[in-house]
Amino acid sequence: METVAFRMVLHPGMREEYERRHARIWPELVELLRDAGIRDYRIFFDPSSHHLFAVLRRPQHHGMGALGAHAVMRRWWESMRDIMQTEAGGQPFQVALEQVFHLE
Repeated sequence: METVAFRMVLHPGMREEYERRHARIWPELVELLRDAGIRDYRIFFDPSSHHLFAVLRRPQHHGMGALGAHAVMRRWWESMRDIMQTEAGGQPFQVALEQVFHLE
């Protein structure tokens, strides 16, 4: 398993709405993420910058690259578009983060 981290950006004042939507995450989306190999997925919020910090674990042979082709994922992205920065294709704007330290 490898650990992956990335940053996203929430629009100011949207933290509560973001949390509300994730508290009611669709079961079919959870199934899709798990089928892609995603495990231990966590998202943290930095109120000073409105950045979301996500970290997850996935196996070497995962299906994350194909998630954007699924209708469920695209519907989720569309449902989040009004509260966070997105790319032209609708997916959340993401910046990959490089690990610089690990204490096991």
